[in-house]
Parts: sequence; structure tokens; C-alpha cells
Amino acid sequence: MTKDNHSLTTEFILMGFTDNPNLKTFLFFVFFAIYLVTMVGNLGLVALIYMEHHLHTPMYIFLGNLALMDSLCSCAVTPKMLENLFSEKSRMSLYECMAQFYFLCLAETTDCFLLTAMAYDRYVAICRPLQYHTLMSKKLCIQMTTGAYVGGNLHPMVEVGLLLRLAFCGSHQINHFFCDVLPLYRLSCVDPYINELMLFILARSILIFTIAIVLISYFYILFTIFTMKSKKGRGKALSTCASHFLSVSIFYGSLLFLYARSSTVNEEDKDIPVAIFYTLVVPLLNPFVYTLRNKEVINIMKRILKKDFYEILPDYDLRSKRLVHVIFFLQAILCIQSPSYTTALKIIISTYGLSAGPLEFPRYCTSIRTVDVNYNELWPKRSQNVA
Repeated sequence: MTKDNHSLTTEFILMGFTDNPNLKTFLFFVFFAIYLVTMVGNLGLVALIYMEHHLHTPMYIFLGNLALMDSLCSCAVTPKMLENLFSEKSRMSLYECMAQFYFLCLAETTDCFLLTAMAYDRYVAICRPLQYHTLMSKKLCIQMTTGAYVGGNLHPMVEVGLLLRLAFCGSHQINHFFCDVLPLYRLSCVDPYINELMLFILARSILIFTIAIVLISYFYILFTIFTMKSKKGRGKALSTCASHFLSVSIFYGSLLFLYARSSTVNEEDKDIPVAIFYTLVVPLLNPFVYTLRNKEVINIMKRILKKDFYEILPDYDLRSKRLVHVIFFLQAILCIQSPSYTTALKIIISTYGLSAGPLEFPRYCTSIRTVDVNYNELWPKRSQNVA
């Protein structure tokens, strides 16, 4: 094959998931919803950690950077995938392929190192709490984060640099929903042995090193948890660790299955199902896995939302007054006295009347016990101003 024939293939066609138009429409809405939730969850977590000085600790710094890399992973793959679902021919140039793989590999490799740093941080916090500030200093935190980004950049630089030695001819159809190196190796006219060797060496080295530290850290954490005297604390800690370990297992398991086996290049049919996990599922789950059980983050979010209500909501106008009157009227007619309803009523009133003056109770509310609302609880700021 001549050099001119090699240079004929300068763009590739991503085959994606299916050719069925109805299924494409369904997949578009599913993946768009996943993308939206992923970006809101991860970028929202990054913004929360950046704004709150109380969260400027090693654990949250690692978590914020992990969320940032998950956002990058989603941005590198999902927008082009959504575009291709409605394109007749999903074409990508060779340089677009390289760019997409570079940012995806950057995000995934950095994630590996950040998860390792987070596991070590949790080990120190749980197993050696008295030495935490010594063993996990701010300087070490910055060094570990910087090292994660340096390692995350070096790996894709090597892989993309080696792609330049390959020449592509013949079929230019990639049986995938994004431009990965393994399908490109299959289309190469040049023997990709060097590329495969470097991929397996780098991927295996990174995965074995990071997984070993994660497993050792979790082993010591579980040992410490089982020595706890409190059954309630032990159960809560086990539940939290189990959810974290599940997310880590899915991430590392899918990467090991794809990139750390010598027979991977020839197993084309398994690329797409496994790639869905580390490109779509894990970035979607991480912000929820690491924050839903975190009381500190949840309390800060509640405080910010409550503060925003005071600053954003309009004054207590006629429509708000009518709504509150309707709520009181329904309660008076139905004679609802349950604590849960009263709590819900307080939330509704505080939402629509935070900036209001004294609430004018309707005439049909004959008893203050019917509503059981404390004015000073609902509008503390207004009460202080009036006083």
C-alpha cells in the first residue's frame, strides 16, 4: 500500500448504537437527561465547594476535582454522541478523534489518581484521626492534586503521540459511539503493536498502582469500622463505604476489562457496553454517591437555599396573600391538625412570605391553634427589623 493510499482516510464514521430511527429518538432523550443531570450535579458540586470556605479541606478539594473531571469526561463524549444520533453520517476527522480521546483519557486517568488520593484521605481520617492534620496537610493535598493532573496529562500525550505513527486505509467505520484508540488500532494499515504494548503497559501500571492503594486503604477502613462499639455508627459507616466502593468498583472494573487485557483489541463487540459504564454511568453516580450521605454538604445546601429565598423572592404581594388565605381556608375546612401538615404549611408560608410584613389571618381562621404558626420563626429577619 502506498503512502497516497494511506492518506485517503482522513475522517471516520462513528456507527453509534443503532440504525433504528425510533430507537435513536429514545436514546437521544435518555442520554440527554443523563448528560443534563451529570453536568448539573458535578458542576453544582464544584461551585458549592468553591464558594464555601468550610469545604476547603482535603476531602472536598479531591471531591471537587473529581467532579470537574467527571464533567470533562461527559463533555468530551456526550455532545458529539447526541449530535450523531440525528446525523445521517456521523463523521469525525482524525484530529477530532485525537482531541476527543485526549480529553477523555485525561479525565479518566486523573480520576484514577484522585480516587486514590480520596481513599488515602479517608484512611487517615478514620484510622488515624489524631494525626490527620499532620499526615494530610494542605501542602500534601496540593501536591497530590497537582500530581493527579500531571499524570492525567502525560498518559494521553503518549497515546495520542503514538497515534501519529499509524496510517489508516480501507474501512473508515468505527463501531463505537466515540473515538477510542482500540477501534483505531483495528483500522490501521500499519502494525499497531507498539501502540498496543504502550497502552497495556501504561494502563496496567496506572490501574494496578491506584487499585492497590484503594484496596489497602479500604481494608484498613473496614477493619477500623468493625472494631467500633456502636452498632449504629458501624452500620452507617459500612453503608457509606459500600456505596463509595460500588462506584469505585464500576469505574475501575470497566477500565480493567477494556484496557488491561491482551485480547481487548480483537473483542470489538464488547467495547460499547463496557464503555457506557465509565463514560456515562460513573460520572452520573459520583456526585450523588459522595454527597447524599454527607450531612455537612446537605446542611450547607439547605442553608444556601434558605438564604437565597430571603434575597430572591418578591415582597408579599396580593397573589401570595390570596394563596396563603386559600391554604388557611382548606385547613380550617378539613380540620387538619397533623404535625406533618403543620410543618408543610410552615414551609409553604415561609416560602411565599419571607419578605412580608405581619400576616393578616383570614376571618375564617377562628383559632390560632388551627395553624400553629410562630411569626418569629417564619420571618426572623423582618421581626428584627421591625423591632
